[in-house]
Amino acid sequence: MTVPSPTDSAPRPALNRLDAPTPGPAAPRDLCTDCGISRSDDPKRCGRACQFIRPDYPALERAVHGRERDPERGDEAFFGPYRAMHRARMRTPRDGAQWTGITTSLAESLLRAGTVDAVLTVAPAEDDPWRPVPVLVTRPEDMATVRGMRMGYAPLLALLEPARAKGYRRLAVVGIPCQVYALRALEAELGFERLYVIGTPCSDNTTTANFHDFLALLSDAPETVTYLEFRADYHVELRFEGGERRLIPFLQLPISDLPPDFFPLTCRTCVDYTNSLADITVGYMGGEGEQWVLVRNARGAEMLAGLGDGIALSAPGSAGRRAKAVAGFIANTERAAGGLPLRRMPDWLRPIVGWLMPRTGPRGLEFARTRVEMKAAETIIHLRRAEPRRMKSMIPAHVWRLARPYGLAPREGETGRDDQ
Repeated sequence: MTVPSPTDSAPRPALNRLDAPTPGPAAPRDLCTDCGISRSDDPKRCGRACQFIRPDYPALERAVHGRERDPERGDEAFFGPYRAMHRARMRTPRDGAQWTGITTSLAESLLRAGTVDAVLTVAPAEDDPWRPVPVLVTRPEDMATVRGMRMGYAPLLALLEPARAKGYRRLAVVGIPCQVYALRALEAELGFERLYVIGTPCSDNTTTANFHDFLALLSDAPETVTYLEFRADYHVELRFEGGERRLIPFLQLPISDLPPDFFPLTCRTCVDYTNSLADITVGYMGGEGEQWVLVRNARGAEMLAGLGDGIALSAPGSAGRRAKAVAGFIANTERAAGGLPLRRMPDWLRPIVGWLMPRTGPRGLEFARTRVEMKAAETIIHLRRAEPRRMKSMIPAHVWRLARPYGLAPREGETGRDDQ
């Protein structure tokens, strides 16, 4: 999960300029990321909308993209259905954007052209720039307020009913996978004339309070951190008030100092890292220092075309091999899930391996494949430990296919459909 900051060089408009209806209370749910449906007028819809209850990706892929993912077609086994993949950047980067502002520009273009009435997304809270607040943006210039993503849970879909009540019939939604799955599951009954869905990849979310604790482990002055990014070159980038920048190798992150529940079971068992039900996915994993764009259907192609010459596109690259990295991750995850301490690399070896990883480890699309296989394995391992009865309903066939080469195959009772 990428987490942006307040802008480094341009002031953000005030949140009170945006339409931010206050969501109702959340209904109590197990394995919930508070997408917002439980806060709606009919919270029972969670039963047919939630990714963590009984997901049906093949049916929704057919409904959204016109076909299911084809494991024999390109990289669809890893990333879901797509028409085209690009390495991408805005030719003129947007001030305050996490990368160059592709996601913001897509939504802004839809508003400017009058294609949509509003954009449903999240903005930074006025009292905490890291905390996400669901908002409806109706003016193109106000997209500057919501550049980037926050860290924390946001009941985004709770604003679907207020949007409809205001007469908005054509809506763009910027969301993470669990939000997009619920949106797609309910799309036919929501009553919007058109939906444009811009998806961002997501793996591990946590509460905003937990994120502040993480920042405190990274810096003696966490209140001065204005930007944090997990990069595909195996580093975390921090930026500070005053312009200072710092790179921390992944191997030197204080992950072992985090509490066991820092990342909830939902995020550790997510089966859709790449947001496969979006019309267009914008992330970083396959971008090799730029962004990675997957155009999934005609509506996604329409949005990308709306940026015209403002976006630079090139073919994504791929280098390195993932098998050893994934196998090592699985071994450590199994130890942690069993309550055993992780095998730690000697301190003297960390700088050496940290230097080698960006040069010899998986890069570009191979880096993206690595992370997707890791997430598939993590899902199986953690559900076997914590919620084995849910495995047959929560794990789609495409996840089992990704994990099988690493010895993770369904056991008796773990699959309720033809996932063999």
